[in-house]
Amino acid sequence: MAQAEAAQPTPILVERRFPLDLAHTIASIRDLYDSGKQARWDPTSDIPWGRVDPSAYDAATIEAARLSWSRRAWTEWTGLPETPALLIRFCLEVGREADPKYYLSVRNTEEAWHVECCHRFAKALGGYVETPVNTAYAELFNRNFHKCALDADRSLDAYVAAHCALEDGIDLELWRGYLGNATDPVAKQILALCVEDKKRHAAFGWFYLEKRAPELSAADKALIAGEVADHLRDVVFHGYHCAWLVPGGAGKEVVDADRATAAAGLGALDPEAERKILTDYLDIAYGKFAALGIAVDRLDIPAATS
Repeated sequence: MAQAEAAQPTPILVERRFPLDLAHTIASIRDLYDSGKQARWDPTSDIPWGRVDPSAYDAATIEAARLSWSRRAWTEWTGLPETPALLIRFCLEVGREADPKYYLSVRNTEEAWHVECCHRFAKALGGYVETPVNTAYAELFNRNFHKCALDADRSLDAYVAAHCALEDGIDLELWRGYLGNATDPVAKQILALCVEDKKRHAAFGWFYLEKRAPELSAADKALIAGEVADHLRDVVFHGYHCAWLVPGGAGKEVVDADRATAAAGLGALDPEAERKILTDYLDIAYGKFAALGIAVDRLDIPAATS
């Protein structure tokens, strides 16, 4: 059966296992799987936790940094339920390749390390913040991406485009920015290790789209373009990563904290730097989608709300 026919959505919980196809057909993604295994690290022993020194900063800066890193843990947590849901979708949808399934099993482990590091660093800086004070900001994180990934009526290719190519690409570039602005040795080591993982996370989405694009119809590509634009409007431009975009200024506390954290070299950026990164990356992403025959509407980044 041709791949374009085989990769149609299959109702979830309907398993069609045989013939069991474990062939390696996407070399670029197989390489991500292999490099992820080779690059494995341990959040307990590979971060210099003994060098955390809250006394090196004033009380206001430490309070800001613990919020900045707690917020990062809230965002990183998304991957823990989302990736296994995406893996299940790949496994249950008839005709999907083996290489993404192998790779996603490794990606989820890396996401667990990222959550652990953000949580542990926030605790070391004075205490992890369990939940946002502003309930409107807290609701931003209740996106149920795992349910979307398992929705058999939703295009898996479109989901990968929005969440793995676009979203993970934005995430990578922001974390590169945090790393470039960090001077604290613990913050730098956490960010450096996580950035290496996130390079693979972002590459996965683009590699898979490159493989699938020649097999997709014009209607499939239009569906992908719509999903990407919706994700920009409803998630990215609502401040999922950048608190200065949260409607109504509900992210102001985090914006203020990130400014102080950035100024102290503890691994953050101010809104102006984040906007430049977002602008530059979206230009690149629009071009990549266009090269694949996916015409995504160019949307203006909203003005900062706080």
